[in-house]
Amino acid sequence: MQRRTKITAIVFGVFVFLGMSLLLARVLVGTGDERALVVDILEAQASGDAEAVLAGLPRCARDPVCSQVTTERTERLARDGEVEILNYDPSTQAAFTDQTGFARVAWRTESVRFPVVQCLVVRRQGPLTGGSVALISISNPIGLEADCAP
Repeated sequence: MQRRTKITAIVFGVFVFLGMSLLLARVLVGTGDERALVVDILEAQASGDAEAVLAGLPRCARDPVCSQVTTERTERLARDGEVEILNYDPSTQAAFTDQTGFARVAWRTESVRFPVVQCLVVRRQGPLTGGSVALISISNPIGLEADCAP
């Protein structure tokens, strides 16, 4: 093999490796981004700030029924203290394509020790379509052992 062909093959291999690494990193970061958005929503909900909850759920904020239900739920679940996440199940571990799924979160605060379990509808984009995470809606509290199945 000629020297030029070897160098071209090595450069191509490095380029493919770096590209795949960047895509994989973007996929894996999505779960952390999703969790951060969920924590922000729960903190706003626990503090009774319905406007902040709806700001984190733009699609819900545009729907009058969803907006009203979310506002009422936020008032009902308001409590003092810092939000503590007891368990978090992301909508998906790795989104290589655009996906919509359910995340399940169990949380509580210092003032109310009994946990609250809720489901969130999450839209995640794959790495080739932006890699973004958007929260669509949050459920009423569900049973402690209940699933978020549709």
